[in-house]
Amino acid sequence: MGKAIGESFRAAYDEVLARWAVPVEAVEVPTPYGVTRVNRCGPLGAPPLVLLPGGGATSTVWGACVAAGPARERRVYAVDLVGEPGLSVPEPGRGMRTPEDLAGWLDAVLDGLVPEGRVTLAGHSYGAWIAAQYAARRAGRHAPRPRLDRLVLLDPTQVFTGLSPRYVLRALPVLARPTPGRIRSFLSWETGGVPLDPAWLRLQEETAGFPTARPVTGPRPDLTGLAPFGVDVLFAGRARCHDPLRALAAATRALPGARVRLLRGASHHGLPLTAADEVARLLAP
Repeated sequence: MGKAIGESFRAAYDEVLARWAVPVEAVEVPTPYGVTRVNRCGPLGAPPLVLLPGGGATSTVWGACVAAGPARERRVYAVDLVGEPGLSVPEPGRGMRTPEDLAGWLDAVLDGLVPEGRVTLAGHSYGAWIAAQYAARRAGRHAPRPRLDRLVLLDPTQVFTGLSPRYVLRALPVLARPTPGRIRSFLSWETGGVPLDPAWLRLQEETAGFPTARPVTGPRPDLTGLAPFGVDVLFAGRARCHDPLRALAAATRALPGARVRLLRGASHHGLPLTAADEVARLLAP
């Protein structure tokens, strides 16, 4: 990423973070895969909440949700994914390639943020897939050191059902050669033209010049061992990335003890921005 693009991206990132309406502290957590940037807020000693954004969204996407309640009730840690747009810095030559690599990275992040005790882990979209993969590996009955007491999946992709072919076709040009115009057009299509935070949209346009690593992929996580843990799953009723009703039915079958519901008016990419109050209630202790 060239110097001019880097400065522009950082300015857009800082602008969105400044709009969180709560005091935020930047934390850098060393991991085997690079230094992970975390934006921390909320009362010291409150129940910890770790937030993973969707692919390309950065941790700043959680601002409206955090300000709507969690920042008063929880110690919030919003994470920039390593290898995705944000302020995390990947370790050269140590790219993550498998779900187990992601779990090892998240182990190091949690150890750096909350050395003792368990956390609520929440993720949106690709971040929900990472959270589900982590839970499948670290939260089962026989986990040597359980770190989770609750899992929250917000419109998870590739966890219960596959992606819609139409969505993939619309996303391919953005993934193959991202430009500000393509990013804005794609988000407008997926959200149905619902107004989004202009500062966040500018940041999304800036991600067009950000060098990203190939996302980690893998089979759907096996969540059958999560019955003893609290699991919440929220699907966006207007999501175009998958069939929301089919995904909801699949989640209900896979997790019979989980709280699974549909938020009818929300789109997939707009969920943390336009449904902040509903998401905040779900993230409450």
